[in-house]
Amino acid sequence: MAGSTPPHYTPLSKPTAGGGGAAYLRKSKLYSLAIVTVLCSLFYLIGVWHHGGAAAATTTNLGATLPCFTTNNNNTKKLDFATHHSASDGGAAVKPYPPCSAKYSEYTPCEDPKRSLKFPRDRLIYRERHCPEKKKELLKCRVPAPHGYKNPFKWPASRDLVWYANVPHKELTVEKAVQNWIRFEGDRFRFPGGGTMFPNGADAYIDDIGKLINLKDGSIRTAIDTGCGVASWGAYLMSRNILPISFAPRDTHEAQVQFALERGVPALLGVIASKRLPYPSRAFDMAHCSRCLIPWGQNDGAYLIEVDRVLRPGGYWILSGPPIRWKKYWKGWERSREDLNEEQTRIEDIAKGLCWKKLIEKDDIAIWQKPLNHFNCNKLKKIVENPPLCSLPNPDNAWYTKLETCLTPLPEVSRSEEVAGGELEKWPKRLNAIPPRVSKGTIKGVTPETFEQDLKLWNRRVSYYKTVNNQLGQAGRYRNILDMNAFLGGFAANLIEDPLWVMNVVPVEAKVNTLGVIYERGLIGTYQSWCEAMSTYPRTYDLIHADSVFTLYKDRCEMEDIMLEMDRILRPEGSVIIRDDVDTLVKVKRIADGMNWDSQIVDHEDGPLEREKLLFAVKLYWTSPVSAD
Repeated sequence: MAGSTPPHYTPLSKPTAGGGGAAYLRKSKLYSLAIVTVLCSLFYLIGVWHHGGAAAATTTNLGATLPCFTTNNNNTKKLDFATHHSASDGGAAVKPYPPCSAKYSEYTPCEDPKRSLKFPRDRLIYRERHCPEKKKELLKCRVPAPHGYKNPFKWPASRDLVWYANVPHKELTVEKAVQNWIRFEGDRFRFPGGGTMFPNGADAYIDDIGKLINLKDGSIRTAIDTGCGVASWGAYLMSRNILPISFAPRDTHEAQVQFALERGVPALLGVIASKRLPYPSRAFDMAHCSRCLIPWGQNDGAYLIEVDRVLRPGGYWILSGPPIRWKKYWKGWERSREDLNEEQTRIEDIAKGLCWKKLIEKDDIAIWQKPLNHFNCNKLKKIVENPPLCSLPNPDNAWYTKLETCLTPLPEVSRSEEVAGGELEKWPKRLNAIPPRVSKGTIKGVTPETFEQDLKLWNRRVSYYKTVNNQLGQAGRYRNILDMNAFLGGFAANLIEDPLWVMNVVPVEAKVNTLGVIYERGLIGTYQSWCEAMSTYPRTYDLIHADSVFTLYKDRCEMEDIMLEMDRILRPEGSVIIRDDVDTLVKVKRIADGMNWDSQIVDHEDGPLEREKLLFAVKLYWTSPVSAD
């Protein structure tokens, strides 16, 4: 029973004597022992043959100074790479990282409410990312969980239940009481699945959408929910094999994105303001706004133009709430009929300028569709000038990139029925099919052969991970997963059968921008520089995977700052898998020890002769002390 779940459990941080990892280590040790024994015996006999009677004395001396091997039957002893690979760092002592004050338990460095007040309120610019500008502003301590923190309910129970101790905010239970968003029940919150525009529940609301467009045939796989509330729309989409990203600014409603994450729904802090959303062009099959309060008709249509950029050719935009069906609701919305009519007219005009087709407006829902290409749109642009076509060279650039009021041109086509950029397979074939960006050669250095090799590589790697960390193979142990350097999404693709989701990050410093490929596979992700904090709450992820992240950021930013950010966004008793050069991992492990992680370095899946090693770690359970209040 979820209600009787203990506050925490004892993690398996390293291979146990009966685990797969321990068996692997024992077998490798026995093979090495046998080989070394044969070699030593051979060299001994050669010495006897060369040196005659002096052999006994020579052997005794060699045995005292250069032993061929040492035996160690203690298989549970931690691997100690520090004594063999630490010449460059001089055996520095472990630096301890103390706990931060309890007031930082919900600290979001780049969406700090106090710092945001320094920035303009116009267009909600103050709610955008504004990271610490000076090194002295960076915290050098570990962000605590609130006192009484418990492991979240397992999916799918977590969709409906969140522990009060994990997100101790009752504001929404009062503010949204009549809208069926959230209820407080003793030591937990319950999410009935309601929303402002779907008081009968998100499931019934999605059924209504499904009567208007096809949600069942696999053509719609990725979705974005703008101004998501507590992400009930996204939560209920996941049972239909549709993978959403939900976003909202911090504190518009207290802790809404934090609730979404505790429920096990993919979400980020974000806002459409003056910068592009951190996603590539042509990423989502469907975009959604249910009374999201975004002024779509203002600022020359900039916000709707940004939705067009991230929407896939043939994708859908769904709008419910003001101004849709204003003739019925205008009094309840406390707005004039003239005002609402004008707002809807502006939205309709912008959609026409984007060459969208309005499919239907029925009851509380209106749906538009983006064209498959701009074959006919280019002709329309001679008549409808606004918005003009963009001249920016790369529509996938989306990290602090200024929002433009121009239409992102789609890749050229030769026929009106051709899908710009290439047609995608339906889900689930989409996952392992060659993505159009790869088959068309638009990603430098990534060919169909590269893609196929990557499929095999990550199948082998993830299988090995599961032998070292057997919890990775236990369905339900991990729900929210982060891949800090995802490349083509191979790590996530090999976990697709498990009840979890992976946020695939393509660092902005990476040599090639592959996030568009990840979306073409039916996966989700975001851009991020790991020299800055991620746009999410503390304790977002159950497991973090980092492939060559510290090599990528060498000489770019401090290793300890990246590690402290990982600690901030990792849940108590969450797990970490880090791949990197052994010398780098020795330094990483020293920081991990200073953060009180339980960690162990193990060999590469191809054996001990590979310089790349793996660090498996578990963040130990701890919380802030009980409040004096």
